[in-house]
Amino acid sequence: MKTPVIDNVDRKILRLLQSEGDLSHAALAERVGASSASCWRRIKALEAAGMLGPTVRLVSPEAVGRGLTVFCQVRMKAHDSVARSDFERFVESHEEVLECYSMSGDWDYLLRVAVADVQDYERLLMQGILTHQAVATSSSHFALKRVKYSTSVPV
Repeated sequence: MKTPVIDNVDRKILRLLQSEGDLSHAALAERVGASSASCWRRIKALEAAGMLGPTVRLVSPEAVGRGLTVFCQVRMKAHDSVARSDFERFVESHEEVLECYSMSGDWDYLLRVAVADVQDYERLLMQGILTHQAVATSSSHFALKRVKYSTSVPV
């Protein structure tokens, strides 16, 4: 897929919207040095190109009782498309799994999980992940402290 060509104004719009997604078109226009109508058209074009997704608000995991972050590596028993699809559906159905990546190397998947505490994670692991028919084994890593966290992609 070819990356669409964007100019400096588009880059400014993308940078600002990643950190302040609730900016009005007028405020955005003032900050990037363009008209409100121009900003609206650019945002629509960036959305159509797939560069901008939905506008969301980030929730503090600690504030909602999900203060423990666990990274879980998963090794599959088999690598056929049925087993992978079934496991990926399982992951999609568990809201505490925030991210799931298919990986290269020794482990097949990497999950980022947000849970209340160790017991909450143990339930997910022992009654969910490790009982899934496609899973051979897993390894869990508990985050002690978040050193850096960003949802912004460099543009």
